[in-house]
Amino acid sequence: MGTKIWSRAFAVAAVAGLTFAACGQQAAPAATAAPTAGAATAAPATPAPTAAVQRGAGGNLTILYWQAVTALIGHHAQGTKDYDAARLVVEPLASTGPDGKPVPALAAEIPTKANGGVSADSTSITWKLKPNVKWSDGTDVTSADVVFTWKYVTNKETAATTAGVYATVKNVEAVDKSTVKVTYAAPTSNPYLAFTAGTGQIIQEKQYKDFIGAKAKDGPKIPVGTGPYKVVQFKPNDVVTYEINPQYRDANKPFFKTVTFKGGGDATSAARAVCQTGDVDYAWNLQVEAAVLKPMIDASDGKCKMNTAPSPNVERILINRSNPAASLGDKRGEPDQPHPFLTDLKVRQALAMAIDRGPIAALYGPTGSATCNMIVGLEAYTSKNTASMSVCKYDLAAANKLLDEAGAAKGADGIRVYKGTRMKILYATTVNPLRQKEQDIVKASWTQLGIDVELKAVAAGVFFGTEGNDTAAKFFFDVEMYTNGASQITQDDYVTNYICSEIKTAKDKWSGGNYMRWCNKDFDALYTQYTKELDLAKRYELLAKMNDMIVQDVAEIPLVNRTQPSDGISKALKGVIPTAWDSVLWNIADWSK
Repeated sequence: MGTKIWSRAFAVAAVAGLTFAACGQQAAPAATAAPTAGAATAAPATPAPTAAVQRGAGGNLTILYWQAVTALIGHHAQGTKDYDAARLVVEPLASTGPDGKPVPALAAEIPTKANGGVSADSTSITWKLKPNVKWSDGTDVTSADVVFTWKYVTNKETAATTAGVYATVKNVEAVDKSTVKVTYAAPTSNPYLAFTAGTGQIIQEKQYKDFIGAKAKDGPKIPVGTGPYKVVQFKPNDVVTYEINPQYRDANKPFFKTVTFKGGGDATSAARAVCQTGDVDYAWNLQVEAAVLKPMIDASDGKCKMNTAPSPNVERILINRSNPAASLGDKRGEPDQPHPFLTDLKVRQALAMAIDRGPIAALYGPTGSATCNMIVGLEAYTSKNTASMSVCKYDLAAANKLLDEAGAAKGADGIRVYKGTRMKILYATTVNPLRQKEQDIVKASWTQLGIDVELKAVAAGVFFGTEGNDTAAKFFFDVEMYTNGASQITQDDYVTNYICSEIKTAKDKWSGGNYMRWCNKDFDALYTQYTKELDLAKRYELLAKMNDMIVQDVAEIPLVNRTQPSDGISKALKGVIPTAWDSVLWNIADWSK
């Protein structure tokens, strides 16, 4: 996938045994119910309990992510793979289930207005921790750990990648040892924004109290946790091995004694490992061309199946507003260094109009569908306006005309020159045969515009890492491509990535979600209005408007709405419940064979 979220289904029973041929619709299935205006007062749905299993009876569980893990602290994650690997160890107060509603994790119950946990004015939420929960080192989990996590994440110098999620939180206080109160700066329709799902992982104050702020970079790389497992060994960009956390609160879980979380390779080899050789039990994110993947599954004799469902995830091309030229030295990629030609709206519009999404979506087959929307997941807020936008229509002639109007004339070599700058685009994404075919399709069209396009494929561990100059966050390319999406059904965490304050610099360790350096004050105003709006129907209208602004201003170019997760699993694996709104490993304690 991509950065932050992940990410990351709606109907549990219907999806768990879904076959490859049935996947890939963009809209939520009919059984899906959008949250109502009173969602905060209704008791959230909870997945059906799984059959009792014997702790440690299952031997080793093998998980393969072709994007290798680089961080085990979710608040410093550089992609879905980091959130997921951390989730076996550190947990939020609540997970987010397949229906988009919170499910207790460290919390004893989900606070609502009905049970008094959510204030009448919708400005605060009070969580009760489960009794006698221990950290893996045997010490008690208390409300002080939750308060500390908030302080850690919101300290600017910590450079937490999840900081934007907590931007509307005014205060977090320990009411008593097992009770914590979260107060928002204004009434909110989503009191569950903080401390839930992947961005809500609670870290231990005892372990990290001396590593807050600027010292965070020197903090422990392996967290003490509350989850079903603890880390035995962590080799960044390679493998994480886990064993059962003896302090885990459920005496019958987890079923698997150990877990091997292997990283590297590519999506195609991951598919082979789960469907052909049977070397792994779970293979994540099989972004494999349909013509290759379907025959592999069909020929597996039932050895594997796809774990997939509709999702908010979109494969997109990000447009860099800053100048990534290495000649700028320390000013490279800084937001005060405008890109020599991508800051021109007509240029960006031309790039969007030159892309034919049909052949790109065809590569995905039933695991993706063409889209020109960035905010998807529920039909209720998926914009209908983009269908009529010129930037969403494939039209090479019109795209060339826009570049002419922008004054970008073709030189003797056929390459356009914009205000003295030869129009060359460095287009980067991860190493993946399907993505390289996407790049080829886009390059062919942009070349017809008179643009010199250089393609770059970066190892996923590097692209979604923090080291070197080829990371997605630093964005030292002209355009880059990956998949991203909301982890909450209300999209609060996702739209935060587009506000001006999420543009970060080298000083901030490029920790913000706004990689494009796109700052639009009108969008920020809509976002502020959205965070204050309590009426769900009006919030959905605002989401559609924000979507339209992103698309019309070509901050990004949406390509394919992907299913989530598009994972391959051994048919012998039981208890896997896919959700588009949390880590795919959210209920790994319930997995068995």
